[in-house]
Amino acid sequence: MTFYLEGETPRSLAAFATLKRICELYLSGHYQIEVVDLLRDPSLAKVDKIVAVPSLVRRSPAPVKLITGNLSDEAHLVRSLELTALLKDN
Repeated sequence: MTFYLEGETPRSLAAFATLKRICELYLSGHYQIEVVDLLRDPSLAKVDKIVAVPSLVRRSPAPVKLITGNLSDEAHLVRSLELTALLKDN
């Protein structure tokens, strides 16, 4: 997964903390999160066509999912990442 943010704002930090908590709960260490700060290199937004932050791109399993905006709603994030479906497949 790639997590895009624009500086270490309270909103971005809260979104990242929620993401890590969800990943640990559902994926228990079997995940990688690349953090991309667009303040440091704005050109990286072109890679995944990022237009708003914070944004999260999940590439695996296919299809690619883009989640943008408020990532603090844990239930919404779990549904958006389709993590409950992953648990059923295992």
